[in-house]
Amino acid sequence: MTLLITGGGLVGSQVAALAVEQGIRPIIYDFKPQRDSIRRIVPLDKVEIVEGNVLDLDQFENVMKSRSVDAIVHTAANPMLTVGAQENPYFAVHLNIMGTVNALELSRKLGVKRFVFPSSSVLYTNSRPGTEIGKLSEDNYPRPTTVYASTKLACENLGLNYAEGFGVDFVALRFRAVIGPWSGAGGGGGPSNMVRQAIERSLRGEGYTLSSRQYEFVYSKDCARAVMLALDEKKKFGNQRIFNVGMGKVYPPEQIAKLINERIPGASVDVEKKASTTPTEPPIDLSRSRSTLGYTPMYEMPAALDDYIAWYRHPETP
Repeated sequence: MTLLITGGGLVGSQVAALAVEQGIRPIIYDFKPQRDSIRRIVPLDKVEIVEGNVLDLDQFENVMKSRSVDAIVHTAANPMLTVGAQENPYFAVHLNIMGTVNALELSRKLGVKRFVFPSSSVLYTNSRPGTEIGKLSEDNYPRPTTVYASTKLACENLGLNYAEGFGVDFVALRFRAVIGPWSGAGGGGGPSNMVRQAIERSLRGEGYTLSSRQYEFVYSKDCARAVMLALDEKKKFGNQRIFNVGMGKVYPPEQIAKLINERIPGASVDVEKKASTTPTEPPIDLSRSRSTLGYTPMYEMPAALDDYIAWYRHPETP
């Protein structure tokens, strides 16, 4: 497999690391690759890093053709996700949708064998009521209420169109709020960076207050595992091309604070006193992901925090 990963950030770097473990030398295609941060996740001599723009179709095509790319993981997206898209909606729409269209079109043109698109569970959380079958299922009809969620839904639909109409073997993975090792800019949206800041400040001996809102998280290494499962050419997905990826549990912020405080001596993580006005959602439905994709989370919150904190304490080890 000749694997190209667009975007070498929080998830893309972990996909590269897992690909290397499986004997693949991936290509990381990034507009401004953060080499020092990538180096902390995967040895740079085990990957190829190419500086490039997914919006430059000719450049993108030259890179894919010259390296005979036959699998692509398209993680490139606007920085800071929902917040970033609300601040700069035109850029987010242009990058997220046209960047994905370019990747899909080149996959069609060049005969890429498998296309994996990291989508988002914001299609459940940032949407008007749409639980047609009574639970958070991939078969509901999301009605996005944010620009970022709208771009994700558009990209999913375009991917399904390219699969049905042009034979592109497209798979979308709807990630819950991703947490995990990453020292560079970006690194997920608000919930992801909240956990990151709680750990960083605790390790510096500073206090931190978590939001009272409850989120379901997913560890970045589980995201990478789901991606590699989706890249397995032996798996045939047919009409089931969208899969949920999460921990399968919602951890209350009080429990997350307790877990961090137990793991970092002197930590003082608290939860804001104001009650959240956002209804608590059930855990994401993983039944299809388990049965068809073969995904089961390895990192529930205690294990995720153990690994995450250990990464901070041993910065020299990828």
